Amino acid sequence: MRLVGPAGEQVGVVRIEDALRLAAESDLDLVEVAPQAKPPVCKLMDFGKYKYEAAVKAREARKNQTNTVLKEIRFRLKIDKHDYETKRGHALRFLGAGDKVKAMIQFRGREQQRPEMGIRLLQKFAEDVAEVGVVESSPRIDGRNMVMVIGPIKNKAEAKAEARRESQRAESKAANEAAKHGDAPARVDTTADKAPMTQSLADLLPDGLRLGSSAAEADKARAEKEKAEKEQAAQAAKAAADKAAADARRAEEAAKAAAKPAEAAKPATAPAEAKPAAAPKPTAMPKPTAVKPAAPKPAARPKPAAAPKPAGKAPAPGAGQKKPGTAE
Repeated sequence: MRLVGPAGEQVGVVRIEDALRLAAESDLDLVEVAPQAKPPVCKLMDFGKYKYEAAVKAREARKNQTNTVLKEIRFRLKIDKHDYETKRGHALRFLGAGDKVKAMIQFRGREQQRPEMGIRLLQKFAEDVAEVGVVESSPRIDGRNMVMVIGPIKNKAEAKAEARRESQRAESKAANEAAKHGDAPARVDTTADKAPMTQSLADLLPDGLRLGSSAAEADKARAEKEKAEKEQAAQAAKAAADKAAADARRAEEAAKAAAKPAEAAKPATAPAEAKPAAAPKPTAMPKPTAVKPAAPKPAARPKPAAAPKPAGKAPAPGAGQKKPGTAE
């Protein structure tokens, strides 16, 4: 393979292994630029940088790319002079911007029998815009209309560049005129000793407003000073009150400490005769409860059914007499 250096110099025909080793040593990429050649051509380059530059070039090309637009202007055979001048002005503006102009004449009724009048009108129109455009398509009949196409002398990119140059030229001319008449801003003199610059906006104000702002600043500073003095006085009063409370607390504690030994020095007085305490009542002993074994209850015997008494019969003999052997 044929190897080309990063600056475009010819290295010669080398093997792939040698080319890869050179690329690794120089910290570059080995890119095949001409695979169809014999032998193939490879180049040592930074591939990322190459892709970036290619993208930038493509973007610039798209930016400078222009699309020509076909503008249409319509006439009538009986057009007035002022209307014709207006149409001509539009055509001059379109052609100056790099666009094509399509001039069209509309025929009505018996006007179609006089096409030579339309040809003369279009030729006159082409002569009036000859300074910025040329005839690309001669007049031709298209139904009831006659059409002619005029193209610009300069393309759109050239027209934009010229317009840009004209604007820059006009700006520079205006700046020169202003400098000539003394309207240009004076340069700042940095050699003289001046007061140090501050961060206050009052330096940028006029003298009248600056006085008002300084007075307002003085009032604000005075109010802040009074507020600070009030806060200091309040803090001092609070500190004095706290000190007085602490002194009173210490004095009270000292008085209590002095009163304790005095009470200890007093003679012990006889204690008052204590009333005999009432003897406690003996608590009643709980009665022992005999636990009897629960006897099983006898099953209830069925009562014999009472025999029905005969109704209306006399009592049986000896019913009222007692049986022998029974106790009275």
